[in-house]
Amino acid sequence: MAASPAATLGTARSEAAAKPARAPLVTMARIRGVLARIVPPVVVLALFLLFWELACNRPGAGLPAPSRVLTDAWDVIANPFFDNGGTDKGLFWHILASLKRVAVGFAIATVVGILLGTLVGQSEWAMRGLDPIFQVLRTIPPLAWLPLSLAAFRDGQPSAIFVIFITSVWPIIINTAVGIRNIPQDYRNVAAVVRLNPIEFFWKIMLPSAAPYIFTGLRIGVGLSWLAIVAAEMLIGGVGIGFFIWDAWNSSHISEIIVALVYVGAIGFLLDRVVAGLGRLVTRGTSAA
Repeated sequence: MAASPAATLGTARSEAAAKPARAPLVTMARIRGVLARIVPPVVVLALFLLFWELACNRPGAGLPAPSRVLTDAWDVIANPFFDNGGTDKGLFWHILASLKRVAVGFAIATVVGILLGTLVGQSEWAMRGLDPIFQVLRTIPPLAWLPLSLAAFRDGQPSAIFVIFITSVWPIIINTAVGIRNIPQDYRNVAAVVRLNPIEFFWKIMLPSAAPYIFTGLRIGVGLSWLAIVAAEMLIGGVGIGFFIWDAWNSSHISEIIVALVYVGAIGFLLDRVVAGLGRLVTRGTSAA
């Protein structure tokens, strides 16, 4: 028996009224998810700062307490954009100079690392010839390359860029090679059937298949780049966050060093998140978060 129009209208109204009731549940679930991600690190950070304050806020303490750091380094925190010429600049300009060096060195490492990793992963002869050399070179500490680069380039800027490159290129090469070697054989068979040339095979098969591995190497590489530039700038001088830290140490400004380290850690985290975000975008969520 067919339902009456009144009954049908009443059912539709009841369903329409029921749908909005689910929205608060979804909203609360999202809020709980956000809080679950934010609250634990905030609590841990608060406990760490409390412990630091209690441990260092006493006579004879080797490090300043957080409250004293804010007091001593407030000018550095509040005025990051001043520029009095030379190396007398705010933290923003030091960080910007370091980021520029990292961008150039890491970009070169990305191109070279992906190309060499593809060669090693695709060619058995290349792997046998180059992989042992790569394994030896990658164990050399980054700063050990600095004297050679200074001797070769006779300038601090390209020397720092070279140190960034030589530090970050190895994980990109290794992870790219692993990704290339793990391309499913079915993909290679399809490429042979449709007769893709080497360039088409590289762009359409190799890079998409190996992208999760490549971005894992890029994340490791960008972290190593940021570590290397801070250490290198302590030795080459000039404008840069590494030089700022070393200059603050020579001036016995411990609070400024702590502030700079906070910036270094935060920017390193942001660089990792940027590369991870690009990886999720390119690989459509298949790369590691």
